Amino acid sequence: MRGSSADSLERLRELLTSATTDGASGAAVGADLFAAATALRESAALRRAATDPSAPPAAKSALLSGLFGQKLGEPATSILATAAGLRWATGADLVDSIEQLGVVAQVIGADADGAGDRLEDELFGFAQVVTQNRDVRDAFSDPARSAADKQALVRSLLADKTHPATITLAERAVLGANGTVAAALTAYSEIAAASRDRLVATVTVAVPLTAEAHDRLVAVLTRDNGRPVHLNVVVRPSVIGGIRVEIGDQVIDGTVSARLDDANRVLTGRPLAG
Repeated sequence: MRGSSADSLERLRELLTSATTDGASGAAVGADLFAAATALRESAALRRAATDPSAPPAAKSALLSGLFGQKLGEPATSILATAAGLRWATGADLVDSIEQLGVVAQVIGADADGAGDRLEDELFGFAQVVTQNRDVRDAFSDPARSAADKQALVRSLLADKTHPATITLAERAVLGANGTVAAALTAYSEIAAASRDRLVATVTVAVPLTAEAHDRLVAVLTRDNGRPVHLNVVVRPSVIGGIRVEIGDQVIDGTVSARLDDANRVLTGRPLAG
């Protein structure tokens, strides 16, 4: 998102931060913003009216305030009214921004419970479940299954095991508005990390990291990158040994399998990877 839409999103982030700092529940505001995003996504006429550059900002703000004021809480209604008075490159940018703010609000709510790290871990873990389990993946992508049925499946898989914000975001992910379930969960994880001013490192190892090794790696990566780092750990026996670290476009591959592959490339005359 760029230009006027990016500026508008940043303004709304400030409002959300202010509202939750003043005591509003992040979980409640997030749920309200998700409801508004759904309504805006389903109504092209409403999107056009809310982002019409020729209409007075006050009139657009009044439109959304009147539409949502009796259905949603005051913090979310205020954010929506402000959003309508800002400039957006497209109606889709408005919807995407409200959706993103809903995710951020859920993260804020989890952080207030001291569960920010837990939320990030659980989002990543559920994304791995979906990616690696064909039956689960097929169930979520089955067009014959209703949204309510898919959300019920989420609750059956996660209930009593995960933070409420994880379930809320997973239920949102299966609606399909953000691509596949795994893609939506990955996007939510990235939003969560960014809202908490963290980088995400995906670490692939042959066996689970000990608590000591985990903390040591976090300290090293935080020092080298100048920002706190959250680890998403993937256990994959095929790497044999060593460790592979991905942070954005940066890849550090010190696995035995990678070294063996490089050696094989040398022996066969193929170019080395990278």
